[in-house]
Amino acid sequence: MALGKYTRVDNRRSSSSYCSTVTIVVFVALCLVGVWMMTSSSVVPVQNVDVPQENKSELKEQVIENNNEVKEQANENVDEVKEQEKSESSTSQFEDNPGDLPEDATKGDTNDTPSQSESDANSQENQEEKQDENVQLKTGEKESSVEDTKSKDNESNQETDSSKTDGGDNDSGGQGDSEEGSGEKKSDTDETEKKTDSEESSADIKSEEKVDGEIEEKVSQNDNDGSGDNSDEKKDKSQTKDQTPSEVFPSGAQSDLLNETTTQNGAFPTQAAESKNEKESQGSSKQQTGYSWKQCNVTAGPDYIPCLDNLQAIKKLSSTKHYEHRERHCPENPPTCLVALPKGYRKPIEWPTSREKIWYYNVPHTKLAEVKGHQNWVKVTGEYLTFPGGGTQFKHGALHYIDFIQESVPDVAWGKRSRVVLDVGCGVASFGGYLFDRDVLAMSLAPKDEHEAQVQFALERGIPALSAVMGTTRLPFPSRVFDIVHCARCRVPWHIEGGKLLLELNRLLRPGGFFVWSATPVYQKKPEDVAIWKDMSELIKSMCWELISINKDPLNGVGVATYRKPMSNDCYEKRSQSDPPMCADSDDSNAAWYVPLQTCMHKIPIDSTERGSQWPEEWPARLVKTPYWLLSSQVGVYGKSAPEDFASDNEHWKRVVTKSYLSGIGIDWSTVRNVMDMRAIYGGFAAALKDLNVWVMNVVSVDAPDTLPIIYERGLFGIYHDWCESFSTYPRSYDLLHADHLFSQIKKRCNLVALVAEVDRILRPGGKLIVRDNVETINEVESMVRTMQWEVRLTYSKDNEGLLCVQKSIWRPSESEMVSYAIA
Repeated sequence: MALGKYTRVDNRRSSSSYCSTVTIVVFVALCLVGVWMMTSSSVVPVQNVDVPQENKSELKEQVIENNNEVKEQANENVDEVKEQEKSESSTSQFEDNPGDLPEDATKGDTNDTPSQSESDANSQENQEEKQDENVQLKTGEKESSVEDTKSKDNESNQETDSSKTDGGDNDSGGQGDSEEGSGEKKSDTDETEKKTDSEESSADIKSEEKVDGEIEEKVSQNDNDGSGDNSDEKKDKSQTKDQTPSEVFPSGAQSDLLNETTTQNGAFPTQAAESKNEKESQGSSKQQTGYSWKQCNVTAGPDYIPCLDNLQAIKKLSSTKHYEHRERHCPENPPTCLVALPKGYRKPIEWPTSREKIWYYNVPHTKLAEVKGHQNWVKVTGEYLTFPGGGTQFKHGALHYIDFIQESVPDVAWGKRSRVVLDVGCGVASFGGYLFDRDVLAMSLAPKDEHEAQVQFALERGIPALSAVMGTTRLPFPSRVFDIVHCARCRVPWHIEGGKLLLELNRLLRPGGFFVWSATPVYQKKPEDVAIWKDMSELIKSMCWELISINKDPLNGVGVATYRKPMSNDCYEKRSQSDPPMCADSDDSNAAWYVPLQTCMHKIPIDSTERGSQWPEEWPARLVKTPYWLLSSQVGVYGKSAPEDFASDNEHWKRVVTKSYLSGIGIDWSTVRNVMDMRAIYGGFAAALKDLNVWVMNVVSVDAPDTLPIIYERGLFGIYHDWCESFSTYPRSYDLLHADHLFSQIKKRCNLVALVAEVDRILRPGGKLIVRDNVETINEVESMVRTMQWEVRLTYSKDNEGLLCVQKSIWRPSESEMVSYAIA
């Protein structure tokens, strides 16, 4: 006679009365367990309280002797359940709390437990019960090791002598919740099959790190598996075993690092994770249909810069006398197509070799080599373009020319007093490229197409450069930030129209800074040169610049004139004529976004607490020194006093870069040279990269607090920009883009798809994009870059904040889209 689903009949005891008695006792025990479960604050998987199943295991060894033995067995089962629940709770102390993590925290990683089960109808109730369990755990439970927990699970399995899936179910809370919701009791065979399927599924996912939309999560685990493996392959895949997620993702721009640990479910995926991943995969497939990329069909081809190649707007210009056709003319609706690659494009040569040679097919232009080859600008050498390091004014090498300037004016003090330089009319930027050897940053500036692809050559070489022209508007930099402005045969008519262009340099030059002018009027006696020299001398005198030195370099046969901007207003006040005039007090010298040039000068700051009244600390001390003009009475970007804000931001990015970016997200920094911080605040991210062979273009958005002067004060450089428009650089310019809460800000007022297309244009194939933003925005960006076949290297989220690291592919769409305003 059967005593229930899991009991069997013993031939020695067949009395029906006795069996009835046993049945009643078992029923009473079940009731007691039910009462205990209702009063408990924890969720206990059904199979752990299945008393008949436990009785079945006991009956394999012995026959029930009397009613008391049955009661004792039931009580033991209750104690076992409590002990297992306590062990399970202890284990959770070493795991991420599923109730705390947002859904994206476990994306693509079968070892992570999702925040809630999406596959059952009682998910909300289960989550609340788990949270209650965590509260109880914090107040009353002691921590225990994961190893102890595993050993207890093994002992429990041996005692019950049942299916080995019990231990897996204990680890997989999602599966237990699902069973409780359904109220079904599964057979041993069903459980064994489910475990086998789970193991196979887990093994398949682990063997293929990035397949069919799965995200390769690089968050390190706290277990010891593979902890001794420090191979380069592991590093490239960012699988650092000794690093916790707190090192991978500090949430927010100003918060401390997270202190979370990772879940440890062994080889068993949870049903909740499997179902959730499948739903997300299906959802991702639906989302992808919303982005249909096409290749830009434009006259500029692979060199397309939307705001500089708006041919329709350029044709409508009434005049090009002041280089209006080289200025920015952005289309009303920015393009959402992808720029083509040059035929034969190859992975760029790494720095510092790139300073001397680049792949010809990456920048397939030879006109400059034909025109300037004799001046050692650039030469075609087989499959390379080579750069001997010369220029129009330094045919025998930039380093000799750089040292000659300092010998002429010792106060220049490269890399100490002089750190940030503006090089106007830079050519292929060899001057700036070799200033790196003197610990100096140079912002190289030249218009597009004036000399074919000169700025593109510079960027491909790994030298900072910008496509811009001194025309009718101010350059996109703050006032009084450059230590030196350099012009070597830059072909800018400084002396005309009241010196309007030279007065723009006066705005940019720091009080006490130098203007280094190397041009034919300095040393040649041709009538035209003599006339220009005379006009320049009168203009510079009226601007109160002091001529410090005129020297001729015997090796290169060129002369260099060096001038210094005054550090007080005394000279201005003593002028007999106010020409050029002083700017009105209402004129904001820092306003630089599409602001027309003016023929006036701004006063020198004299208040000791005003920026520009003192020279910064020598490099490298100025990098971490709080600017003297940041006052405690001022409120910083993050709400603290300005000096405290500055210091905490610096420490924050130092931690993030050191503990996460340099080792935790799979970036080989030896391949990185050109970096852009798309939403810089105080320049902390760039400062943290100081010891690497990289340079960082810090971009301060025009709708963000104006902190760019602080960045320059630190000995770094940057630019104002509106990311609703295209950036003034060539395609494939940067190795790494960093966007800290930029996309969520831009999508409030601009087309996010257009910004992602611009990111694709700027970034080199194989280049990395790091995005820190809210989870919703992270998901949007991730969906878009996946449709461009980019590789998702890392994604992580916590408390609605996310971190995404992706790598651009070489893929280009087969279909094209004609951009009418960019067709000649």
